[in-house]
Amino acid sequence: MKQLFIIAFTVLLAMNVSACSSDDPPATPKVPESGQTDDNNNNNGGEDNTENKGMKLRIKVGSETFSATLANNETAKAFRAMLPITINMAEHAGNEKYYDLPNSLPTAAFSPGTIRNGDIMLFGSRTLVLFYKSFSTSYSYSRIGVIDNASGLESALGAGRVTIVFEIVEE
Repeated sequence: MKQLFIIAFTVLLAMNVSACSSDDPPATPKVPESGQTDDNNNNNGGEDNTENKGMKLRIKVGSETFSATLANNETAKAFRAMLPITINMAEHAGNEKYYDLPNSLPTAAFSPGTIRNGDIMLFGSRTLVLFYKSFSTSYSYSRIGVIDNASGLESALGAGRVTIVFEIVEE
């Protein structure tokens, strides 16, 4: 009887392990290499908000200026409504600057798997994050936009707190 119990337990354990494992890697959203947001994927909440499509931002850090493209979603639309804005962003983890916005923004959180240098994201519903180094993450964010060419961003931001201006580029 004891041997039958051990065999049954082993079979159940093997079935449980095989049901929970997979040789396939976990799915991660596609992040375009060009730095442009991909408005057809679910990274932006699946919104089809043509009002933001291709909307450009100017981001000023000291004497440096960077161009960015807003995502095509409600989070980016709400952020755009706050602009222009000058904020003092704090340092975190040696790879990002962050600022707690005065009001919550709509969210469409997803787990990007990899954060890229130049990503502009919302953590939770109020924390604006500007990433200046690429790294893997398990955290979830709502995409706001991406800096078109983030070359030099890390040196422009420097260490510690930094004042940054976000404004819409009028076309």
